[in-house]
Amino acid sequence: MRRLTQLMLSTLALVAAGGSWAQSLQEIYEAARAYDATYLAARAQVDSVQYRTAQSYALRRPSVSANGTARRIETNPPSTLNNPGGDRFSNNTGSLSIDGRQSLFNRANTATIDQAERSLAAAEADLQLAEQELIVRVAQTYFDALVAQDTLTVAEASKTAIAEQLASAKRNFEVGTATITDTREAQARFDLATATVIAAENDLRGKRIALDQLVGRSNVTPKPLAVPVTLPTMTVSVDDWVGLAESGHPLVRKADLGLAIAQLETEKARAGHLPTLDAVASVASNRLTGSSNFGNIGTASTASLGLQLAVPVFSGFAVENRVKETLSLEERSRNDLEAARRGVAQATRVAYFDYLSGQAQVTALEAAESSSKLALEATQLGYRVGVRVNLDVLDSQRQLFVTQRDLSKARYDVLLSGLRLRRASGTLLPSHISIANSLLVK
Repeated sequence: MRRLTQLMLSTLALVAAGGSWAQSLQEIYEAARAYDATYLAARAQVDSVQYRTAQSYALRRPSVSANGTARRIETNPPSTLNNPGGDRFSNNTGSLSIDGRQSLFNRANTATIDQAERSLAAAEADLQLAEQELIVRVAQTYFDALVAQDTLTVAEASKTAIAEQLASAKRNFEVGTATITDTREAQARFDLATATVIAAENDLRGKRIALDQLVGRSNVTPKPLAVPVTLPTMTVSVDDWVGLAESGHPLVRKADLGLAIAQLETEKARAGHLPTLDAVASVASNRLTGSSNFGNIGTASTASLGLQLAVPVFSGFAVENRVKETLSLEERSRNDLEAARRGVAQATRVAYFDYLSGQAQVTALEAAESSSKLALEATQLGYRVGVRVNLDVLDSQRQLFVTQRDLSKARYDVLLSGLRLRRASGTLLPSHISIANSLLVK
C-alpha cells in the first residue's frame, strides 16, 4: 500500500512538472492575439474609424470640380421673310468650367470633425476592452485545461487505488478471510471510479478542444504551475483599485467620449442659427460654332472670385426642436457615464474581494494538504498494526488527492482573479500575462 501511494504521488508530481513540449501562457496569448476573430474584428473596426475620421477632415479643405458639356443643335425653320427658302442651319456648343470652394466659417463642420476624432478614441477604447477580454479568455481556457488534467489525474489515481483494493478483496474472499459482500462493494466502487475516469477524460478533451480553437492550433498542451508555488500578494487597497477604475477604465472613457460627442451634436444643432461663409471661385469657357443667317459666334470666357454668405432666417422651428432633441440625448449620455462609473466600481470591488477570498482559500487548502498527508501516514500505520482496514487507507488517499486537486485549482483561480481584477479596474495590459507565466514550469 505504501508503494502504491508513492506511485500515485509520483504521478501527480510528474503532471505538475509538465513536459518541455508544452506551450506557456505567454505563447498561447500571442497565438490567440493573431487568430481570435473577436479581437481581430475590433482591430479592423478601429482601422475603419481611422479612415472615417480622415474623411471628415475634407470638410475644412478646399474642393475643386470640373464640368464640361458638348451639344449640337440642328434647326430647320419654316420659310420667313428673312429666310425665304427655309434654309436649314446648325450650331455646336461647348463649355468647360472649373469651380472651387473653401469653407471659411461653418460651425457645424468643425463640430463634425471633433465628433469624428472622439469616435476614433471611443473605437480605441473598444479595442482595449477586446484585448483585455482576450487576455482573460485565454487565461480562463488555459487554466481550465490544467484543472481538467488534474481532475483526470486524481480520478486515475483513485481508480488505481480502488483496483488494488478490489484485488485484495478478491484474494481475501478466495482464502476465506472476507465475504462476497466486501468483494461486491469493492467492485461497485471500481465501476464508479471507471465512470469517473471516463467523464474526466471527456471533460479534458473538451477543454483541450476549446484551447486549440482559441489559438488555431492542434494538440496544445498547457504548462502547469512550478513547485513550490509562490502566488503574488495584494499590495493595493480596494479604494485605490476603484479610483483607477472610475478614472481610466475603457468603459468610462468611452462613456465620457459619448457625452462629448452628444455635446458636439448640440453645437451642430445650434449652428443651424449661424451663418456660413465660403470662398468661391470659377473659371468657365463657352464656345459656339455653326452656320446660320447670322454667321458664326466665337468663344466667350468668364472668371469669378468671391465670398458666399448664407444666413438662415427661418426654418419652421426645425432648429429649435433639434436643439431640444440633442439636449435630451446629451442628458442620456451624462447618465450613461454615471452608470459606467458605478458599474466599474462595483465590478472592481467584487473582483478585489474574490481575489482575497481566493488567497485565503489557497492558504486553507495548503493547511488541509499538510493535514491530509499526516492523516494518510497515520492511517497507513494503523493499517499495518491492524487497527485500520484497507478501506480507511483508500479513503485517506482519496482525500489527499482531492485536496491536492482543489489546491491546484484554487491557485489557478487566484491567478485568474488577479487578471479579472485588473480587467475590472481597466488596468489589464498584455504585459501582465508575464506575472502568471513566470509561475509556470519553464
